[in-house]
Amino acid sequence: MSTDIRYRRIYEESSPEDGKRVLVDRVWPRGMRKQDAHLDEWLRDVAPSTELRQWYGHEPSRFDEFRRRYLTELHEPARRSALDHLRDIASHDKLTLLTATHDVEHSQAAVLTEWLTSAGRSSA
Repeated sequence: MSTDIRYRRIYEESSPEDGKRVLVDRVWPRGMRKQDAHLDEWLRDVAPSTELRQWYGHEPSRFDEFRRRYLTELHEPARRSALDHLRDIASHDKLTLLTATHDVEHSQAAVLTEWLTSAGRSSA
């Protein structure tokens, strides 16, 4: 698996260093035109559930609990195909996970990056 996995806001200008650009939000980013996103893929199936996203509300004080709940969601069988696909991309290319979240350090993209690069990633 490539260790060159990063995450950033979709609103930032794309770069050749991004490699494959994958949006990991459940909803399309506000104000972003599809032709301006420079995406390779949009994987909604790896995004947190609507219920979890709404509960979290991007409150940094809830991040640890959000992370725990999100990692639990990633173990659901419905997400396996999307996660396997991300692993496959990361094994062949640089990978940049994109999100519209203002605070990317406290986002699902950060959790996914950690998960993909950690030794425990095969347990999901």
